Amino acid sequence: MEKQDVLVDSADSPSITPSQKADISQVSGADDVRLAELGYKSEFRREFSLVETVAFAFSIMAVIGGVSSTLSFPLVSGGHVGIVFGWLIPCLFIMCIAASMAELASSMPTSAGLYYFSAKLAPEKHSALASWITGWANVTGQVTLVCSIDYTVAQMITTAVAVGTDGSVNLGSGPTYGILIALLLSHGIICSAATKVLARMTLFYVGVTIAEIIALLVCSGDDRVSTKVAFTMFENGTGWNNDGWAFLLAFTAPMWALTGYDSAAHISEEVAGAARAAPIAILVSVAGVGSLGWILSIAASFATVSVPALLATDVALPMGQLLLDVVGKRGMLTLWCLTLIVQYLCGAAQGVDASRVVFAFARDNALPGSRWWKVVNPRTQTPVNAVWLVMVLAGICGLLGFSATAFSSLAGASVIGLYTSYATPIFLRITSGRRKLIPGPFSLGRWYMPVGSIAVAWVAFIVVLLCFPPGQKTTAQEMNYAVVIIMAVFLFAGGSWVLSARKWFVGPLPNIDEKMFRRDY
Repeated sequence: MEKQDVLVDSADSPSITPSQKADISQVSGADDVRLAELGYKSEFRREFSLVETVAFAFSIMAVIGGVSSTLSFPLVSGGHVGIVFGWLIPCLFIMCIAASMAELASSMPTSAGLYYFSAKLAPEKHSALASWITGWANVTGQVTLVCSIDYTVAQMITTAVAVGTDGSVNLGSGPTYGILIALLLSHGIICSAATKVLARMTLFYVGVTIAEIIALLVCSGDDRVSTKVAFTMFENGTGWNNDGWAFLLAFTAPMWALTGYDSAAHISEEVAGAARAAPIAILVSVAGVGSLGWILSIAASFATVSVPALLATDVALPMGQLLLDVVGKRGMLTLWCLTLIVQYLCGAAQGVDASRVVFAFARDNALPGSRWWKVVNPRTQTPVNAVWLVMVLAGICGLLGFSATAFSSLAGASVIGLYTSYATPIFLRITSGRRKLIPGPFSLGRWYMPVGSIAVAWVAFIVVLLCFPPGQKTTAQEMNYAVVIIMAVFLFAGGSWVLSARKWFVGPLPNIDEKMFRRDY
């Protein structure tokens, strides 16, 4: 008979009844037992419910903000066809990635997430290397995603200023970078707060998103193109001669918008019933954002009368011009303010996610200065040092804002980093880890092999695609700097592994205290 002794902090709160307190303690106790079995002690408050976990994952993939920020990609890469089908096609493959990830998160609910999955599923002699690769790829993607989200918020602000002043004030790269730094500072403060505050913010986000989608569809106006034009008119403005290749570049939009759903795994140590809540949050958020994003894309396609005219706008984001054309200045500014709020909350949620990844990787001493980044603030019970490291690194990445391809480079780097970290444990699951995974409440069963194979093949294709420049001929100002970011991290992480880390890094390090968790056989 197996015995388990667990020390669990009491859930003292004046807002819940004694019976509710007992239920919470029971769930949290089970979560802490499972976390201890994975090798870690509980260090966070489990303040995210199932609904709040779904809302958190949903918020990082902001539908309104994602479509509004990335509309320029499909407009250039196919026009109406790029808007509609450039969103739909990738979403089908992303669901395979999400399903495979959900299975892993259900089996191993820990903030270490993806690099922990890789370590446990890889052959023993390659476990540390698999963990190292996954962890660095994920940290790279997380930091550049924080930067790219806040950069789009800065662009939204400059767009609002341009429209509000009737085009008399168009802020350039310098002011945009200044706004980005201010946003990062504000998000650093928010992400250092207690998680209960963040949970409430994400619930508010979901309500605003749904309200704005309804308002945008209702206020689209009657000046729409025909169904044939909205779904079949193709226009290539990329600079690539091959129309098929040009259309593929439209995939950048949904691939960037549908990132960060691994957040449900990264905050699993702050979730009650994590083994069940994390996979549900991953699947529901991806399916929900994908579906709502496609509906919004179709609405945008119907409302776009002239693709060249929309691309020729002086405002930072074409969606701002589209709204101005459809609902007028007052209506545009109203909808745009809601969009801006949503995207701002998206940046806050992503800051939390990125800081948890940095904390977890530092907890296993994998980052330079790990002893600083793995500290949890005793008052807020959040990794405050890790939060500010993320914001500083994001600010450095933001210097790309002075190039003509700033957003596409940041988006490409975040997608390549994140999806490489997504695909690595999935690849190991269908190869060396086929008999290693202990299924959690959610399992793909015998479907893990075909679903996982599709997921890995799609990521390999996307990583190659996003390394290409926007046109066949490029300059230093217009090149795709995603390759520079990824290669810089690869050289640093690879060099560190060869010269040093391979001698001491062993992968996830248990930190469980035997006095808190003991198993007798």
